[in-house]
Order: sequence, then structure tokens, then C-alpha cells
Amino acid sequence: MTNLKGSSSAASGTPVSPAPGDLEGGLDTLRGDCARMARRWPAPARSASRPVPPSRIHKVSVSQHSVRLLDGMSDYGD
Repeated sequence: MTNLKGSSSAASGTPVSPAPGDLEGGLDTLRGDCARMARRWPAPARSASRPVPPSRIHKVSVSQHSVRLLDGMSDYGD
């Protein structure tokens, strides 16, 4: 058995907080967790994407299951 309160990260020596007792928190809990973690992992700078001409698109295939699924959906922007 591990003593979570006394354990520390081997690499940094900083204390590791124990896991929360409620792992099934709601959406607000998830959003709060994400907001706290976002500071630690900054996103890379975005690169501008350019449109691809249709002549460069080859051999696109879609399974019948996906075709039926997409056929049942409304058009984009509805």
C-alpha cells in the first residue's frame, strides 16, 4: 500500500497530491480541471492551413455504414 500524502515525484521531489475521492464529478468539475491544466500545456502556434485543390484528392472511399449515417444527418450549416 502506498502512502499518497507522503509520496513525491521522483524526478522533481515535489509532493504529489492524492487522487480525488470523487472521480465521477460533473461537467463543471471537468471544466475546472481543464482550466487548471491548460496553463501547464500551452498550445503550439497555429499554422495557417491552405485549401487543397480537388485535383490533389485521390481515392477517397467511405464505408456503407458511414454513408447511411451521413445521409441521415442534416447538411452542414442547418
